[in-house]
Amino acid sequence: MSIIINRVYTGVGDQGTTRLAGGQELAKTDARIEAYGTIDELNAVLGVVAERILTASGEDDADTVRRIRRIQNELFDLGGELAVLPEDRHPQQAVIQPEDVTQLEQEMDAVNEGLPTLRSFVLPGGGLVSALMHQARTVCRRAERRLVALHQAAPQRELVLRYVNRLSDWLFVMGRQAAVSRGYEEVLWKPGDRTGGDER
Repeated sequence: MSIIINRVYTGVGDQGTTRLAGGQELAKTDARIEAYGTIDELNAVLGVVAERILTASGEDDADTVRRIRRIQNELFDLGGELAVLPEDRHPQQAVIQPEDVTQLEQEMDAVNEGLPTLRSFVLPGGGLVSALMHQARTVCRRAERRLVALHQAAPQRELVLRYVNRLSDWLFVMGRQAAVSRGYEEVLWKPGDRTGGDER
């Protein structure tokens, strides 16, 4: 698919509205705009994660970056799907497929086999890459909430909901792997602890 973008600004959004790919004008606070806008935010956070990984070295880094780049493309496909009403969608438009969910599950299962058993909830930390993965996970959860709100107002494909839900789990597992593979101890929740633990 070839896309040519000659002009970035249009002025359409100056009054707080935007247009879907099919031409419909919506408020920027519309549930649909909130949903694909948060998907876009997640994509940006994943870009930061990938760039941070590329500036460091660690086991399986190249593979992790390739996976992140794949997911960034999938998220752009998802945003494109949300940015057009079903009746305006082109039959050949790229959308999330069942195998995309399966891929996330298979990667999680493979990575999880090599991780220590969890004895508590994980706090974001365990090195910068791990912390960034957890940040991406929380943005993914927010994207999921926005997507559910849209689904309640205008039903979406259930596969899309499943994909975003699974992706947040994937980010959790990859956050754990990032800590373990780099030799960091995971930061675990200690109910009632106010000491802050040992500083590195």
